[in-house]
Amino acid sequence: METKPPLPPFTEETAAQKVRMAEDAWNSRDPDRVVQVYTENTIWRNRAEFPVGRKQVHAFLQRKWAKELDYRLIKELWATTGNRIAVRFAYEWRDDAGDWFRSYGNENWEFNEFGLMQRRYASINDLPIKQDERLFHWPLGRRPDEHPGLSELGL
Repeated sequence: METKPPLPPFTEETAAQKVRMAEDAWNSRDPDRVVQVYTENTIWRNRAEFPVGRKQVHAFLQRKWAKELDYRLIKELWATTGNRIAVRFAYEWRDDAGDWFRSYGNENWEFNEFGLMQRRYASINDLPIKQDERLFHWPLGRRPDEHPGLSELGL
């Protein structure tokens, strides 16, 4: 069985590492890369969608990033215990009409013993913003280490 370290039970340090790894993967906007950290039968709730399994998650991510253009995400560890991690996040994106949004949310993650995520529950709210209100300005891809996180940005 493949493993995706760090493995549970998580410490605050290993949970924060897992969160940053997830942020980096999602900022790649590559569904093939992202789905590899989920179990084959992963169960999700994302807004009003309920994909089950890597194939449905992959299709979901393709639709997501076709709609959410110039996507930039920051995740932050909220809490951890055992094989579970709670995360808060914000991401900025624009639609095909050029309107910008900041989406805020919380995720609850549960991992199997191999470090693969078996459950992901996300609650997300979208806030229309003006282009000059954007806070996430790095080139598309991984957030640079020196770029502020959510707490530093007051989010």
